[in-house]
Amino acid sequence: MPNGSIPLDRLVSYCDQRLQPERFTDYDRAVNGLQVANRGSVRRIAACVDATLATVNLAAEAGADLMIVHHGLFWAKTTPWTGRRYELIRRLIDANLAIYSQHLPLDGHPQLGNAAQLAKALGLARCKPFFAHKGATLGVKGTLPRALSRDQLAGKLSKAVGSRTTLLPGGEPTCRVIGICTGGAGAELELAAREGVDTFITGEGPHWTFALAEETGINVLYGGHYATETFGVKALAAELSKKFRVPWVFLDRPSGL
Repeated sequence: MPNGSIPLDRLVSYCDQRLQPERFTDYDRAVNGLQVANRGSVRRIAACVDATLATVNLAAEAGADLMIVHHGLFWAKTTPWTGRRYELIRRLIDANLAIYSQHLPLDGHPQLGNAAQLAKALGLARCKPFFAHKGATLGVKGTLPRALSRDQLAGKLSKAVGSRTTLLPGGEPTCRVIGICTGGAGAELELAAREGVDTFITGEGPHWTFALAEETGINVLYGGHYATETFGVKALAAELSKKFRVPWVFLDRPSGL
């Protein structure tokens, strides 16, 4: 084992125990856990939202040998390995770069999850599990210390995620009880309304949710799919860095969506 390195299987075991992916029913082909191995050790971690050829190149250039990602490699048929898919696997092998991915487990984790970390950034108090999905919860809901106008909360969210926020003003002019489920949960805002929030924060949603927000009587804030899902990979990488004393870096490649 090289000096200053940690066994890959030790890091993977810790992450699996911490995130408990077996509690979640994820999307078909969303492989949670180690997706690509390396030669067995880790000296530097790169955190990214997406595993793509572009982010793999960034991680290799940063000298990382492990990528922690939210959106992994496997979502649909992935054969044949030709063209850019071949370039991707060749780059991973040449750079000795492993990929560890967690999708829904890293949305809903009560401490490290995207929603929990965003709630912390917004200063929500008395946070509880929120947004039930197939036997697990994918988000959190909490209370603002003081009520804010919709525009004030939109500005606060924009600052937290570092991107433009879209407001669907379907509810009362002021916001207090906030539900968060990051990513692309806009189409499920009726579920959020049933859980007793006056404002629902997620990443994105379809056009027809503007009318649905009015019909259900809640405010909806879209902070961007990518932007609302940077939090979990950062939190996990930071925890691994602190526990195992390996450096980490966040590699930002925003989609604008």
